[in-house]
Amino acid sequence: MTEQARMHLASVTPLPRARSPLSARGLSFGVDGKELIRQVDLDFGSEGISVVMGPNGAGKSVLLRLLNGLLTPSSGQVLYHGALLDEPARRQQAMVFQRPVLLRRSVAANINYALKQRGGASPERCHGLLEKVGLAAHAQQPARALSGGEQQRLAFARALALAPRVLFLDEPTANLDPAATAMLESLMQEAADSGIKLICVSHDAGQARRIAEEVVFLHQGQVLARQSVNDFFDNPADPRMADYLAGRLVF
Repeated sequence: MTEQARMHLASVTPLPRARSPLSARGLSFGVDGKELIRQVDLDFGSEGISVVMGPNGAGKSVLLRLLNGLLTPSSGQVLYHGALLDEPARRQQAMVFQRPVLLRRSVAANINYALKQRGGASPERCHGLLEKVGLAAHAQQPARALSGGEQQRLAFARALALAPRVLFLDEPTANLDPAATAMLESLMQEAADSGIKLICVSHDAGQARRIAEEVVFLHQGQVLARQSVNDFFDNPADPRMADYLAGRLVF
């Protein structure tokens, strides 16, 4: 990346802040009488990458959407900077989904749309973000004509264009090949190093080893443990977590 591009990115990439955790207090969510998230209490700091893991159906994606304000809890609260999550707070967050949701426009238009939400659209900022994710040469191509890995990188760049303090990612590499996965993980690490807090749902234990600083393990809508990544793999706090890591079925 050129020095000029780095200067442009500085205007859309937030600087680190003092500790300012995103928190859940007694968070629950149910549908049709079934509890999907049950009495979750969590605190996330403002730095690093937290990976949320657990068996299928554990409620990982639901938890992410609750933390981002896309779902309204049945009970409990999501707090940001110690206050209830509201629309101004949500504007400091962004999300990347497993399947990119892109506008039926050009690659550049997708970025400019996000930049306009923050009042800062310009050809220089757009180019800087696209160069960051290796898509500058595709700026005028239809976004939906990109490969799967390219679409996910575009979705990531568009999230960065919102200048988030917290970036949620829901299985962002689930459909990508190893090369595309490696590129996106590198971008995630770079974003975390710049001061953005990343909270990522992943089923991939190898990915957690590569990028996570801590792991939150969810089972049947409840948090079994929150551990440093080394402790999670070397000394899991619950037998069900050990079963999960060993590839055994977790009930």
